[in-house]
Amino acid sequence: MMFTCTPRAAAANRPASRKVIKRGNRSLAVDLHCHVQTPAADELAKRGGEGVGTFLQLGNPRSIERQKQLRIEIDRKLTSIEQRLADMDKMAIDVQAISTSPSQYFYALDADVCRQTSRMVNERLAEIVSSHPDRFVALGTVPMQAPELALTELECCMKGLGFRGLEIGTNVRGVDLGDERFHGFWARAEALGAVVFLHPSGFTEPRRLTQHFLTNVIGNPLDTTVALAHIVFGGVLERHPRLKIVAAHGGGYMGHYPARMDHAYRVRPECHDHIKRPPSHYMKKIYYDTMVFGEPQLQHLVNLWGANHVVIGTDYPYDMGYYKPVDFVERTRKLTRTQKDQILGGNAAKLLGVKPRRKS
Repeated sequence: MMFTCTPRAAAANRPASRKVIKRGNRSLAVDLHCHVQTPAADELAKRGGEGVGTFLQLGNPRSIERQKQLRIEIDRKLTSIEQRLADMDKMAIDVQAISTSPSQYFYALDADVCRQTSRMVNERLAEIVSSHPDRFVALGTVPMQAPELALTELECCMKGLGFRGLEIGTNVRGVDLGDERFHGFWARAEALGAVVFLHPSGFTEPRRLTQHFLTNVIGNPLDTTVALAHIVFGGVLERHPRLKIVAAHGGGYMGHYPARMDHAYRVRPECHDHIKRPPSHYMKKIYYDTMVFGEPQLQHLVNLWGANHVVIGTDYPYDMGYYKPVDFVERTRKLTRTQKDQILGGNAAKLLGVKPRRKS
């Protein structure tokens, strides 16, 4: 099934809101961190000069080989709608906000080739949503290495395909997201009401992270930490206060240590270049997923940023994911029923325009 970015496509494929059935009496559960692989885009990328994905290049031979084997093991989960639905039911997830595997950002490719892979991925995401509109919404991908092309694809995703936003990397060829070349992107994302899901793909300085899978264990949350620091100190949220940013893996280390940033703001003049308030003021605008594994860490996120800024994430279907997301929230004892309902699906539903309804 092919989708185009025309007014007709927008009318056909973009309902005003997704209404989903909340099964049973439990809270609506929405997963905002889950991935899809589009094999055809990988093939196109190889023809365009891309070898293994960036993440694979950052590990040692043992990790590289394990990643290749893992890709084979989880292929059906990454590509099959039927398998995905079955797994969602096992996880008690009502709705997934599907986004591409970070290995398919393809920011290292020629911009025009990446434009093509982005469109190919986005059409696959649209196909999945169209097959089960009560279970899926989509976050698209764009060629961020070419901001003008990224704007065109962003418009296509939001207006043509009816997507709810985008997934983007935490840097673009080593360029940070607060850089002036991305000013237009952030402005348009805000204007369109796009949810922007930040997801890393390893760390840009991997020389000390090659052993023990540290490129993911430490590197992924570290790159998110650096990305959020540039977004905050670079004034992105000062200029665009209505941006809807969701940070993977609990916001990395940035999501747990705002006091040091606020102290720097008080004592260092260079921390005032682009912002008028302490960094924590802007961090409160960001949403954080539950991919933190421990109940104390989840409680800490809630204590810092409020339960109304935390959403479920599973990282489905990778081995670094967590597949009892509802149980995780429910067993965090200090959370109230209202807070649990917000985290499980209420917050994500508001962000994504999902409206639950009960079976008649």
